[in-house]
Amino acid sequence: MKKFWYLFMMAFLVVVLAACGGEQSSSTNTPPKDEGTSTETETEDTEVTESGGTIKIGVLASLSGALESYGKQTQKGFELGLEYATGGTMEVAGKKIEVVYEDTETKPEVAVQKATKLLEDDQVDFLVGSSSSGDTLAVLPLAEEYEKIMVVEPAVADSITGSEFNEFIFRTARNSSQDAYAAAAAIAGEGVKIATFAPDYSFGWDGVAAFKNAALELGAEIVAEEYAPADATDFTSNLQKIIDAKPDYLFVVWAGANSPWGQISDMKLQENGIKISTGAPDIPALMTMGQLVGMEGFSVYYHTLPDNPINDWLVEEHKKRHNGEVPDLFTPGGFAAAMAIVTALEKSGGDADGNTLIPIMEGMSFETPKGTMTFRPEDHQALQPLYSVTLEEVEGFDYPVPVLIRELSPEETEPPIMN
Repeated sequence: MKKFWYLFMMAFLVVVLAACGGEQSSSTNTPPKDEGTSTETETEDTEVTESGGTIKIGVLASLSGALESYGKQTQKGFELGLEYATGGTMEVAGKKIEVVYEDTETKPEVAVQKATKLLEDDQVDFLVGSSSSGDTLAVLPLAEEYEKIMVVEPAVADSITGSEFNEFIFRTARNSSQDAYAAAAAIAGEGVKIATFAPDYSFGWDGVAAFKNAALELGAEIVAEEYAPADATDFTSNLQKIIDAKPDYLFVVWAGANSPWGQISDMKLQENGIKISTGAPDIPALMTMGQLVGMEGFSVYYHTLPDNPINDWLVEEHKKRHNGEVPDLFTPGGFAAAMAIVTALEKSGGDADGNTLIPIMEGMSFETPKGTMTFRPEDHQALQPLYSVTLEEVEGFDYPVPVLIRELSPEETEPPIMN
C-alpha cells in the first residue's frame, strides 16, 4: 500500500515541481595510509559483522546532466569522509557500512524514482543528496514518510531547511542565506547600487532573495534583477539590461558548466564601470574567469583556504587517489556528510532509527575539512565557516586563485531561521 501511495505522490511532486519551474564530538580515529576505497556502488561486501548489522546509505547525486561535476565531487568526498571517520575500517559501532549511489540525472522526477528505489528495494538507513535543489526538494517528503534521516549535500535552496523543512532533514551544505551574508559583507554599503544575475530556478531565486535581504540591511539599493534559464548559453539580453541599469556592482549567483563569465567579459561590463562580485566557483569555472583577477567575493571552499589536519589529509589523499587532482568546491561537503553520519552513529551505538537520531543530531558538532560544523537545533542547518577572498594570479596556476582575506566565522554567516 505504501509503495502504491508513493507512486501517486511521485507523480504529484513531478507536476508541482514542473509548475514551480524548479528543479558534539567527532571521530578522532587515525585514518590509514593505504590504498583508497573503491568507487563502485558498494564500499564493502554486504555480509553482517558478528555484532549483527549493516548500515546502508543511499546517496543521490547528479552523476550525469548539468551538475555532473558537482555530483562526482560529492561522491569522492563522501568516500574519503567515510574512510577518515571510520579509521579505514568502513565500520561504525561494529556494523559494516554499505553505500548505494544513484544518479538523479539532475531531474526531480528521476530523483524521486531513485529515492523510492533506495528506500523500498535497498532499504537504506540514510539518504544523502542531492546536487540539485530541485531534486532535493522533490525527495524531502520521502525522508519524512519513511522516517529516515536525510543529510542534504550540496543543495543550497533556503526552502530545504525553510518552508519545506521536516525534522528528518539535516543539511551539511551551506544554504543560500549563508552565501548571501558573506557576499553582502564583501560589497554592500550605504547608497551602493547593485544588480543581480542568477539562474531561473530555486537555487537562483533563493540566492538572490537572501542576498537582497542582507544587502538592503547594509543600506544598498538593488537596481536590477535578471534571471536566465539554467541551461542557457546566451546571456546577451540579460547583461544588456544590467548595463542599462548602471549598477556599481553586479552580484552573480551561478552553478553549472554554462557559466556567464565569458560573455560578461565580452560585453565589457567592467569597462562600463560595473564591478563583478560572486562566490568563487569550482576550478573548471575559475578557468573561465581570467578577466576577473582582483575581484573580491567569497568562497565556500578552495583547498588552500582551511588550515586544519582534516583538510590536510583530504588534500593529500585526494591527490593520491585521483591522479594528482586536488579536492574541489563540493568535495569537502561530501566528506562532511560522511563525518556527520558516522558521528551520529557513534553517539547512538549504531542505532540508525531516524526518530532516535533526531535528538542526537540536533545541536551536534562534528569536525570537517572546513573546521567544526554544528547542526542548529531549530532547523538542522549546519553552521560553518566561509571565506572572504580575492581572485589573484598565482605562479603555477592557469586560473585566478581564491586567496584568503579572512575566514568568516559561523556566527558571522549564520542565516535566519525560516521554518
